[in-house]
Amino acid sequence: MPVSRDIVDRFRAVYATRDADKIAEFLHDDVEWAISGPVEYLQFCGTHRGKANVLDLIKRQIPQVLRTFSFEPEAVVVDGDQVAMLHRQSSRRTEDGRVINYRVANFIHFRDGKIAKNLSLLDTFDAVEQVLGQRIQFDVGNKTVATGDLVAV
Repeated sequence: MPVSRDIVDRFRAVYATRDADKIAEFLHDDVEWAISGPVEYLQFCGTHRGKANVLDLIKRQIPQVLRTFSFEPEAVVVDGDQVAMLHRQSSRRTEDGRVINYRVANFIHFRDGKIAKNLSLLDTFDAVEQVLGQRIQFDVGNKTVATGDLVAV
């Protein structure tokens, strides 16, 4: 069953506020919410199942690490019951108040007008470098390179 653009836009507006009580209205009871990212730096990453766990993620787990204050849309595509969104997100690290900016893509599946699945993909290199306050370096063979020197294909 297709989801209406109105429901998607209302969810996006509520999600931008990070108000868990309002977000709850959009979640299916057995929702699966996955955030792809490095758990060692962003402890809230991983898969969270069930409405109560997802609300705990939004209300408690994420704010322990980051407090989002800006969630600006760059693109939204609705195709039947599937939605893809790209946003520029700005957050403050809870630990020290440092501001980090990164992109996040959400791929959402709606069932019965509610979110049944969400996959969030963070620009993790960018976000983690900002969280750490330094460039990430890798050992490649016998040479150490920074992420800006690498190309993924």
